[in-house]
Amino acid sequence: MPALDYPPPLQRLIAQIKSLPGLGPRSAERLVLWLLQDGGRVEPLMDALGDLVARVHACDQCGFFIEKETDCALCQSPKRQQKIICVVEQAADVLRLERSGAFQGLYHVLGGKLSPLDNVTPDDLRIEPLLARVKTLHVEEVILAVGSDVEGEATASYLNDLLRSEGLTVSRLAQGMPAGGGLDHVDELTLYQALQGRRKV
Repeated sequence: MPALDYPPPLQRLIAQIKSLPGLGPRSAERLVLWLLQDGGRVEPLMDALGDLVARVHACDQCGFFIEKETDCALCQSPKRQQKIICVVEQAADVLRLERSGAFQGLYHVLGGKLSPLDNVTPDDLRIEPLLARVKTLHVEEVILAVGSDVEGEATASYLNDLLRSEGLTVSRLAQGMPAGGGLDHVDELTLYQALQGRRKV
């Protein structure tokens, strides 16, 4: 007697949900079953996903998400400093920096970071468009706001070499102690970076 399982369409949806970042098999199963408990939950989700595919895409210049047939508010704003670009890994990083209110320049979304183990090479990232923008806009400084993990450091090092060969000033975000944190909650790498990046007061 075959083991009892969900119908194939349900299994396929669980497999798709499970492939999303941060969701395991049990979370995916709970989510799909919750959607099916009330027939009114599936249709709005389908409409929203269809709307997303039809109306949203990445800006050709910066890589942040915009609605089709509209100008990018980041690239077209006359209030933004045109001579400085902040390079980030993902579009969500743009929002994090914008919410801080500390940066008024332009952004460039790479779409990931170099990772030989995952077969992510420079050709897979938006590096060529970055170099083109730097030349076209006569950029003076590029801030590398990529992660401090191994892949992020490799990406920063690669970009640093490319951009410096163009005669640009390249900087990285400061790394180290979190605001409000004490030494007892900081790992050795963070403490090392905090000491290396110290400044005079």
